[in-house]
Amino acid sequence: MMQLRQLDMKRITEEERRVASVVAKKEEEKKRESQKQSLLKEKKRLTINNVARKWDLQHRVANIAANQARKDPDAPPQDPCPLDGGPISALPEDTGSVDAGLEGSLQDLSVIDSHLVEVEGDTLSLYGSGALESLDRNWSMQTAGMVTTVAFTFIEFDEIVQVLPKLKMKFPNSLHLKFKETNLVMLQQFNALAQLRRIEQLTIDPQGNPVVNFTLWKYYVLFRLSHFSMQKINGTEVTQNDMIMAERLFGVLAHVASSELPQYRLISILGEARKKQFRYLLDTKGKKPCIVSEENNDSKRLVGENTNRATLNYTTREFYNEKLEEIKEKKKFCKVYVEDLVKEAAEINMKSEALQKLWPQMFIELVRDAVIEVHNKNSYMKFCLQQVTDRK
Repeated sequence: MMQLRQLDMKRITEEERRVASVVAKKEEEKKRESQKQSLLKEKKRLTINNVARKWDLQHRVANIAANQARKDPDAPPQDPCPLDGGPISALPEDTGSVDAGLEGSLQDLSVIDSHLVEVEGDTLSLYGSGALESLDRNWSMQTAGMVTTVAFTFIEFDEIVQVLPKLKMKFPNSLHLKFKETNLVMLQQFNALAQLRRIEQLTIDPQGNPVVNFTLWKYYVLFRLSHFSMQKINGTEVTQNDMIMAERLFGVLAHVASSELPQYRLISILGEARKKQFRYLLDTKGKKPCIVSEENNDSKRLVGENTNRATLNYTTREFYNEKLEEIKEKKKFCKVYVEDLVKEAAEINMKSEALQKLWPQMFIELVRDAVIEVHNKNSYMKFCLQQVTDRK
């Protein structure tokens, strides 16, 4: 009330007006900041809901396509609904109840965001496959060094596998991985995590990850990733008895896998292990032990992966299909190449057989011509001498 002159029978001073103005401005800024935070929270909620709907729709479409393929194996695959770009309209939008003061602002928000990247404290949260592109961003040293937990939600595990090398480089201090709605369906997928620098904690949410329904999945993780000396799985401390049980259950698996592996692949894996050891020796050469103690432990974990376990790897479906195409191309090339070789060999054989038939008569004629040529010794000597003279 800017025109007010008196309050409680007292004249209002300029100092009181100034203090009141400052307080009012602070209250207004506080309200504006609160509104901004509420807006951001609402946008986050809407984005996560949209990513969840898209994830659900993708799996419905995949299930429909799989059922059709089982019913009619010869039918070409169909994509019943475009999933990339454009809003998801197959399911009703869940905008929820919004405060009246935010309704106008929310109209300008895009509720079709397909991914969300959030850094809160020491946790990097990635929602939706599009969020993986954020790993290509130039993160500040402070933020990258601060992140120790990375959470993946509504992202296919096969897509995550492709960015694990980037994750290792961009966030070297990440120790805890969380997976929720990532379609982890088989134990073999855990093999892909072996390429990381280190993992101390692993959290697999039962929601959207059927692999946790396997009774022995934790033991397999401890066995395959034993070189990380993992401390917790799904919040439960890992004991020495767990490690012993994991080795008893799956130790023979690694032995069988390595014994069945072709020799060239085994040599390749051994070569990679030696490269890591050599790189570790170069990195630590000349450094004081007290300075590199932590790095030393990390490097031991890095190169400590058992060779037999290293043969247990995981190939994504996309990479597997690419390999199949590559093998098909190689087979096609080899077939054409061998056919050309056979054709050339057949032609050479035909010429050889023809030569064998003609050779006796040719030999007789050669001998006869030679005898006739040297029959007259003097004329032959003159002929040879003439040839020598002509060459000069």
